[in-house]
Amino acid sequence: MSERDVVITGIGLVSSLGEGADSHWQVLSTPGQAPRIDAERFAPYTIHPLPPIDWGQQIPKRGDQRQMETWQRLGTYTAGLALDDAGMKGDDALVTTMDMIVAAGGGERDEAVDQSILDAGLKRNDREVLLNEKLTTELRPTLFLAQLSNLLAGNISIVHKVTGSSRTFMGEEGAGVAAVETAAARIRAGQSTHALVGGAFQTEHPDMLLTYELGAFLHRKRWKPVWSRASNDGGGVISGSGAAFLVLESRAHAEARSAKIYAVIKDVASGRARRSEGNLDEAISGLVRGFDLPAEKMLAVSGASGAHVATGAERRALQSAGNFALRGFSSLTGHLREAQFPFAVALAALAVKNGASYPAFDAENEAELDGAPKAALATAIGHHRFEGAALVVAA
Repeated sequence: MSERDVVITGIGLVSSLGEGADSHWQVLSTPGQAPRIDAERFAPYTIHPLPPIDWGQQIPKRGDQRQMETWQRLGTYTAGLALDDAGMKGDDALVTTMDMIVAAGGGERDEAVDQSILDAGLKRNDREVLLNEKLTTELRPTLFLAQLSNLLAGNISIVHKVTGSSRTFMGEEGAGVAAVETAAARIRAGQSTHALVGGAFQTEHPDMLLTYELGAFLHRKRWKPVWSRASNDGGGVISGSGAAFLVLESRAHAEARSAKIYAVIKDVASGRARRSEGNLDEAISGLVRGFDLPAEKMLAVSGASGAHVATGAERRALQSAGNFALRGFSSLTGHLREAQFPFAVALAALAVKNGASYPAFDAENEAELDGAPKAALATAIGHHRFEGAALVVAA
């Protein structure tokens, strides 16, 4: 035990299953939980949609809500849940000195403008002139500003007064891994005492789905659990809207303010395997074997996306690297991209804190686990690139 242990003191979660740490624990610890899906709006693709949200609970000013896109509102709202959970919301002494690391993608595009450019391009050959015309009449500067990735961090600063240092990472699942890894490293090094870390993803927009489908990643046909998606049903990914934010502190800082502690992030590891060389299995097992794992069977909260290459490699790697009871939470939440790794870490911490494993989300492919877990593995193996894992242990 060290004063610079990285402890989790606040958890904010939103997914198709609901909102809040306690709500997710109650839902996910109930055997036989069914997913909430929408298979009609974006057919032939299925998504996990957002639940009803009263944005005013965490973003009280309507003006602030109006100037944000949905993914920004979602992230700002969930960050507020984490601050509330940590007992920091509205405490200026804490939030104004708090560091922030956000994992974010680009904003939502204006579909009408995109379509008008494509339609005009079918009728004209002077496309350089056409684009210049659209730049002056349709592509407003505010449109580009709304798509800046660091605006999520900016809105969190405005709404929740988190005004310490701020960093934004881009890069799908890798952004979430880098955010948690960097925050933990800064706290261990004494460069930070408390930080807000997380990400958000809003999939209910055609261009968000397009980014997956351009790489042939999306699953078609009916919903199946993440481990059971066949290659003849498409790429394997069913995406979801959601967000996850964590409040991380040094143990000394948390204990000085008598904060509740969910768990300790003992270690975080990341990698960027050259997947074209076929060594992803070894890269993942190498990450996991670098941790000081307990000898007994342990819980692995997997952020597996369903993408066939990555998900198959993770399953094989964990089978060779230890004795794990897998829980692929994307079966119930959908793939949350930038928020995937923070979400996995949060669920691992909830299991450790509550002294119970989650029941199998897919009884045919996930083993039972008895007893109270004192440690849990959290993973996010990127559907396209980047690999990350964390060892979460009891406080």
